[in-house]
Amino acid sequence: MTQIDFYTHVGNKLQTACALSAKAFARGLRVLVYCPDAETATRFARMLWTQPAIAFVPHCAPQDPLAAVTPVIVDHEGVTLLHQEVLLNLRPDPPAFFSRFERLVEIVTLDEEDRRAARERFRFYRDRGYELRSHDLSKSAAPL
Repeated sequence: MTQIDFYTHVGNKLQTACALSAKAFARGLRVLVYCPDAETATRFARMLWTQPAIAFVPHCAPQDPLAAVTPVIVDHEGVTLLHQEVLLNLRPDPPAFFSRFERLVEIVTLDEEDRRAARERFRFYRDRGYELRSHDLSKSAAPL
């Protein structure tokens, strides 16, 4: 069953997603970052070139010829799923394909609309019997 983690009280969703992607990569995990739109996917991919400042997180789009061997896939369509390790959801709704992944990561900012959508996703997963873990990032660093 998919392990689901909510990271809450986040100031910047994309920065936190970059940090979590870098940690997953450092641990040898493959990540699909599921963005809400093409613009966010492009912005996130650019951020991965500079965060962390002293390292590089290999990433590409799912259509890239090297996607099958690239550890971080940045996508907004959810059509080509190349692995099943970690799904990092940046969308307001639960991804239809989340259950095929070993792990799902949800990031919740301080914005009230984002928190409302996250509460709905939390209920959605809980009502389907998934065990949910919460990590308050206002209190500690982000574990993965």
